[in-house]
Amino acid sequence: MNVVVILAGGVGSRLGLSTPKQFFKVAGKMVIEHTVEVFEKHAGIDEIAIVINPACMAMMDEIVLKNAWRKVKKILRGGAERYDSSMAAIGAYEDLNEANLIFHDAVRPLVTNRVVDDVIRALEVYNAVGVALPSVDTVVEVEGSFIDKIPDRSRFWRMQTPQAFKLGTIREAYRIALQDSAFKATDDCGVVKKYLPKEKIYIVSGEESNIKLTYKEDTYLLDKYFQLKKYAE
Repeated sequence: MNVVVILAGGVGSRLGLSTPKQFFKVAGKMVIEHTVEVFEKHAGIDEIAIVINPACMAMMDEIVLKNAWRKVKKILRGGAERYDSSMAAIGAYEDLNEANLIFHDAVRPLVTNRVVDDVIRALEVYNAVGVALPSVDTVVEVEGSFIDKIPDRSRFWRMQTPQAFKLGTIREAYRIALQDSAFKATDDCGVVKKYLPKEKIYIVSGEESNIKLTYKEDTYLLDKYFQLKKYAE
């Protein structure tokens, strides 16, 4: 069973909007509508759960009804931290013995079927899968305002989503993590890497178009990508 968890608990403060960025309209629809539709239409996805800011749950209910999404089975309450959203999804499926949880940012609406296909195939072999692209820029390590080290760029990749796991793997990683008083996480692959260090995390090649809506400038870039996508179709 392949379950997509749409992470939509953020408030989008860096975008400077009065409403969360996942509800911003681009190419005629809300960002989250574009995102959910990718997985709603994908034959390999069995179910969708949306983790949302508690203040936006009523709005999310209306959007699901308006779009008549059949695969959206759960709308879950997010928390103060990003990992609270992941844990909400893990808890919602605790009664399942086997499942794949595929976590995806609500504000990455241009994820392609090719990426989703590759993630699902990788889960047939590995317990943890990430999506990433090689860094095209030189990465520097700084101390204060000065360059301290310049690592080998070929070893650095930029993480995207989806990030996908066997349910038992991500559940165990968080079980251990929550026993750590210094626990802090920005993504789920990081939790698995730190708390299940022997678990290999396979990398699927991402796409440059799979950008995350973070800043106001990203809205223009997203719009251009949607135009290109429309022309390609």
